[in-house]
Amino acid sequence: MKRTVEFNHLTVSYYGNEVVRDVSCSFDTGNLIGIVGPNGAGKSTMMKAALGLIPKDDGHVEIAGEPIHRVRKEIAYVPQRNNIDWDFPILVKDVVLLGTYPHRGIFKRPRKKDREWAMQCLERVGMEDFCNRQIAELSGGQQQRVFLARALAQKADYFFLDEPFVGIDVGSEEVIIRILKQLRDQGKTIFVVHHDLSKVENYFDDLILINKELYGAGPVNKVFQPENMERCFKMRIGLPSSLGVEV
Repeated sequence: MKRTVEFNHLTVSYYGNEVVRDVSCSFDTGNLIGIVGPNGAGKSTMMKAALGLIPKDDGHVEIAGEPIHRVRKEIAYVPQRNNIDWDFPILVKDVVLLGTYPHRGIFKRPRKKDREWAMQCLERVGMEDFCNRQIAELSGGQQQRVFLARALAQKADYFFLDEPFVGIDVGSEEVIIRILKQLRDQGKTIFVVHHDLSKVENYFDDLILINKELYGAGPVNKVFQPENMERCFKMRIGLPSSLGVEV
Protein backbone atom coordinates (compact mmCIF):
# COMPACT_ATOMS: atom_id res chain seq x y z
CA MET A 1 0.00 0.00 0.00
CA LYS A 2 1.26 3.46 -0.85
CA ARG A 3 1.95 5.97 1.88
CA THR A 4 -0.44 8.89 1.79
CA VAL A 5 -0.05 12.65 2.24
CA GLU A 6 -3.16 14.16 3.85
CA PHE A 7 -4.16 17.81 4.24
CA ASN A 8 -6.81 18.00 6.96
CA HIS A 9 -8.99 21.12 7.29
CA LEU A 10 -6.05 23.49 6.81
CA THR A 11 -7.05 27.09 7.60
CA VAL A 12 -4.71 30.10 7.73
CA SER A 13 -5.26 33.81 8.40
CA TYR A 14 -3.12 36.93 8.10
CA TYR A 15 -4.05 39.81 10.42
CA GLY A 16 -7.55 38.43 10.84
CA ASN A 17 -8.12 37.86 7.12
CA GLU A 18 -8.67 34.26 6.09
CA VAL A 19 -6.21 33.31 3.33
CA VAL A 20 -6.69 29.54 3.21
CA ARG A 21 -10.05 28.09 4.20
CA ASP A 22 -10.67 24.52 5.35
CA VAL A 23 -8.57 22.71 2.73
CA SER A 24 -8.74 18.92 2.88
CA CYS A 25 -7.32 16.54 0.30
CA SER A 26 -5.02 13.52 0.07
CA PHE A 27 -2.53 12.05 -2.39
CA ASP A 28 -0.68 8.80 -2.74
CA THR A 29 3.08 9.09 -2.61
CA GLY A 30 5.20 8.72 -5.73
CA ASN A 31 3.41 11.51 -7.60
CA LEU A 32 4.26 14.97 -8.94
CA ILE A 33 1.56 17.32 -7.67
CA GLY A 34 0.95 20.89 -8.85
CA ILE A 35 -0.64 23.58 -6.68
CA VAL A 36 -2.40 26.01 -9.00
CA GLY A 37 -4.58 29.09 -8.57
CA PRO A 38 -4.71 32.84 -9.30
CA ASN A 39 -2.34 35.37 -7.71
CA GLY A 40 -3.14 35.79 -4.03
CA ALA A 41 -4.99 32.48 -3.91
CA GLY A 42 -3.06 31.19 -0.90
CA LYS A 43 -0.89 28.65 -2.74
CA SER A 44 2.41 29.52 -1.03
CA THR A 45 0.65 30.14 2.27
CA MET A 46 -0.91 26.69 2.12
CA MET A 47 2.48 25.08 1.49
CA LYS A 48 4.28 26.99 4.26
CA ALA A 49 1.50 26.38 6.77
CA ALA A 50 1.44 22.69 5.89
CA LEU A 51 5.16 22.47 6.67
CA GLY A 52 4.79 24.39 9.92
CA LEU A 53 6.80 27.36 8.65
CA ILE A 54 4.02 29.83 9.48
CA PRO A 55 1.19 29.66 12.04
CA LYS A 56 -2.18 28.24 11.05
CA ASP A 57 -5.64 28.68 12.54
CA ASP A 58 -6.68 25.07 12.23
CA GLY A 59 -5.88 21.77 10.58
CA HIS A 60 -2.77 19.72 10.02
CA VAL A 61 -0.91 17.63 7.49
CA GLU A 62 0.03 13.98 7.94
CA ILE A 63 2.41 11.77 5.99
CA ALA A 64 1.69 8.05 6.37
CA GLY A 65 -0.31 8.90 9.48
CA GLU A 66 2.51 10.86 11.10
CA PRO A 67 2.45 14.61 11.81
CA ILE A 68 4.91 16.73 9.84
CA HIS A 69 7.27 17.34 12.77
CA ARG A 70 7.92 13.61 13.09
CA VAL A 71 8.99 13.22 9.45
CA ARG A 72 10.89 16.51 9.15
CA LYS A 73 14.12 14.83 8.05
CA GLU A 74 12.29 13.24 5.13
CA ILE A 75 11.18 16.64 3.76
CA ALA A 76 13.07 19.09 1.54
CA TYR A 77 11.71 22.60 0.97
CA VAL A 78 12.75 25.04 -1.77
CA PRO A 79 11.35 28.54 -1.04
CA GLN A 80 10.50 31.25 -3.54
CA ARG A 81 13.58 32.99 -4.85
CA ASN A 82 12.41 36.38 -3.57
CA ASN A 83 12.44 35.00 -0.02
CA ILE A 84 16.16 34.22 -0.13
CA ASP A 85 18.98 36.61 0.77
CA TRP A 86 21.12 36.23 -2.36
CA ASP A 87 23.69 38.72 -1.03
CA PHE A 88 24.72 36.42 1.80
CA PRO A 89 28.41 35.55 1.15
CA ILE A 90 28.43 31.81 0.60
CA LEU A 91 29.91 29.57 -2.07
CA VAL A 92 27.71 27.40 -4.26
CA LYS A 93 29.25 24.17 -2.93
CA ASP A 94 28.58 25.27 0.65
CA VAL A 95 24.93 26.03 -0.14
CA VAL A 96 24.51 22.44 -1.29
CA LEU A 97 26.49 21.12 1.67
CA LEU A 98 23.84 22.65 3.94
CA GLY A 99 21.48 19.97 2.64
CA THR A 100 23.51 17.31 4.45
CA TYR A 101 22.92 18.83 7.91
CA PRO A 102 19.57 17.12 8.69
CA HIS A 103 21.20 13.69 8.62
CA ARG A 104 24.55 14.49 10.26
CA GLY A 105 23.60 17.18 12.77
CA ILE A 106 24.24 20.89 12.61
CA PHE A 107 27.17 20.81 15.04
CA LYS A 108 29.11 18.05 13.26
CA ARG A 109 31.68 19.08 10.68
CA PRO A 110 31.11 17.89 7.11
CA ARG A 111 32.96 14.71 6.28
CA LYS A 112 34.67 13.86 3.02
CA LYS A 113 31.70 11.76 1.94
CA ASP A 114 29.36 14.70 2.66
CA ARG A 115 31.40 16.96 0.36
CA GLU A 116 31.53 14.28 -2.32
CA TRP A 117 27.77 13.81 -2.09
CA ALA A 118 27.20 17.59 -2.39
CA MET A 119 29.31 17.62 -5.58
CA GLN A 120 27.31 14.71 -6.99
CA CYS A 121 24.11 16.69 -6.40
CA LEU A 122 25.63 19.71 -8.17
CA GLU A 123 26.60 17.50 -11.09
CA ARG A 124 23.05 16.20 -11.32
CA VAL A 125 21.72 19.73 -11.89
CA GLY A 126 24.62 20.65 -14.20
CA MET A 127 26.21 23.19 -11.84
CA GLU A 128 29.45 21.46 -10.80
CA ASP A 129 31.58 23.98 -12.74
CA PHE A 130 30.17 26.79 -10.58
CA CYS A 131 30.95 25.16 -7.22
CA ASN A 132 33.45 27.84 -6.14
CA ARG A 133 31.33 30.82 -7.22
CA GLN A 134 29.47 33.04 -4.82
CA ILE A 135 25.74 32.25 -5.02
CA ALA A 136 25.02 35.95 -5.76
CA GLU A 137 27.09 35.75 -8.96
CA LEU A 138 24.71 33.28 -10.61
CA SER A 139 21.68 33.91 -12.80
CA GLY A 140 18.18 33.22 -11.48
CA GLY A 141 17.99 29.86 -13.20
CA GLN A 142 21.42 28.83 -11.95
CA GLN A 143 20.51 29.82 -8.40
CA GLN A 144 17.34 27.76 -8.55
CA ARG A 145 19.28 24.74 -9.78
CA VAL A 146 21.72 25.10 -6.87
CA PHE A 147 18.83 25.14 -4.40
CA LEU A 148 17.39 22.05 -6.02
CA ALA A 149 20.83 20.45 -5.55
CA ARG A 150 20.65 21.40 -1.86
CA ALA A 151 17.26 19.67 -1.66
CA LEU A 152 18.70 16.58 -3.37
CA ALA A 153 21.54 16.55 -0.84
CA GLN A 154 18.98 16.04 1.93
CA LYS A 155 18.12 12.58 0.55
CA ALA A 156 14.48 13.43 1.22
CA ASP A 157 11.39 11.46 0.23
CA TYR A 158 9.11 14.51 0.03
CA PHE A 159 9.89 17.70 -1.86
CA PHE A 160 7.98 20.98 -1.59
CA LEU A 161 8.95 23.66 -4.13
CA ASP A 162 7.41 27.15 -4.08
CA GLU A 163 7.26 28.70 -7.59
CA PRO A 164 10.54 27.13 -8.77
CA PHE A 165 10.07 28.24 -12.39
CA VAL A 166 9.48 31.95 -11.83
CA GLY A 167 12.16 34.23 -13.29
CA ILE A 168 14.40 31.50 -14.68
CA ASP A 169 15.62 30.61 -18.17
CA VAL A 170 14.06 27.90 -20.32
CA GLY A 171 17.13 25.65 -20.05
CA SER A 172 17.05 25.69 -16.26
CA GLU A 173 13.32 24.98 -16.22
CA GLU A 174 13.87 21.96 -18.46
CA VAL A 175 16.64 20.67 -16.19
CA ILE A 176 14.52 21.11 -13.06
CA ILE A 177 11.35 19.47 -14.38
CA ARG A 178 13.38 16.57 -15.77
CA ILE A 179 14.93 15.97 -12.34
CA LEU A 180 11.55 16.28 -10.60
CA LYS A 181 10.11 13.65 -12.92
CA GLN A 182 13.10 11.39 -12.25
CA LEU A 183 12.51 11.79 -8.51
CA ARG A 184 8.84 10.92 -9.02
CA ASP A 185 9.82 7.81 -10.95
CA GLN A 186 12.07 6.83 -8.01
CA GLY A 187 9.04 6.93 -5.70
CA LYS A 188 9.54 10.43 -4.30
CA THR A 189 6.59 12.76 -3.76
CA ILE A 190 6.85 16.32 -5.06
CA PHE A 191 4.52 19.30 -4.47
CA VAL A 192 5.09 22.35 -6.70
CA VAL A 193 3.41 25.75 -6.48
CA HIS A 194 2.97 26.66 -10.14
CA HIS A 195 1.49 29.45 -12.26
CA ASP A 196 1.83 28.51 -15.95
CA LEU A 197 -1.39 26.76 -16.94
CA SER A 198 -0.06 25.81 -20.37
CA LYS A 199 2.37 23.31 -18.79
CA VAL A 200 0.13 21.73 -16.18
CA GLU A 201 -0.75 18.63 -18.20
CA ASN A 202 2.85 17.98 -19.19
CA TYR A 203 4.35 18.56 -15.75
CA PHE A 204 1.99 17.03 -13.18
CA ASP A 205 0.21 13.80 -12.30
CA ASP A 206 -2.15 15.39 -9.77
CA LEU A 207 -3.39 18.88 -9.11
CA ILE A 208 -4.53 21.02 -6.19
CA LEU A 209 -6.74 23.83 -7.46
CA ILE A 210 -7.07 26.56 -4.86
CA ASN A 211 -8.38 30.09 -4.51
CA LYS A 212 -8.49 30.48 -0.72
CA GLU A 213 -10.70 27.38 -0.66
CA LEU A 214 -10.30 24.13 -2.56
CA TYR A 215 -11.80 23.96 -6.06
CA GLY A 216 -10.46 20.55 -6.99
CA ALA A 217 -7.88 17.95 -6.02
CA GLY A 218 -6.88 14.76 -7.79
CA PRO A 219 -5.64 13.52 -11.16
CA VAL A 220 -4.86 16.30 -13.65
CA ASN A 221 -7.22 14.92 -16.30
CA LYS A 222 -10.13 15.21 -13.87
CA VAL A 223 -9.31 18.48 -12.10
CA PHE A 224 -7.87 20.50 -14.99
CA GLN A 225 -11.22 21.05 -16.70
CA PRO A 226 -12.66 24.35 -17.97
CA GLU A 227 -15.55 24.47 -15.49
CA ASN A 228 -13.25 23.97 -12.50
CA MET A 229 -10.70 26.49 -13.72
CA GLU A 230 -13.31 29.14 -14.44
CA ARG A 231 -14.87 28.73 -10.99
CA CYS A 232 -11.45 28.97 -9.34
CA PHE A 233 -10.16 31.92 -11.36
CA LYS A 234 -13.56 33.68 -11.26
CA MET A 235 -13.39 34.35 -14.99
CA ARG A 236 -13.51 32.67 -18.34
CA ILE A 237 -9.99 31.57 -19.17
CA GLY A 238 -8.29 29.70 -22.00
CA LEU A 239 -6.94 26.22 -21.40
CA PRO A 240 -4.70 23.98 -23.50
CA SER A 241 -6.16 22.70 -26.74
CA SER A 242 -6.29 19.11 -25.41
CA LEU A 243 -9.24 20.30 -23.33
CA GLY A 244 -10.97 21.72 -26.37
CA VAL A 245 -10.22 25.33 -25.49
CA GLU A 246 -7.49 27.50 -26.92
CA VAL A 247 -4.76 28.90 -24.67
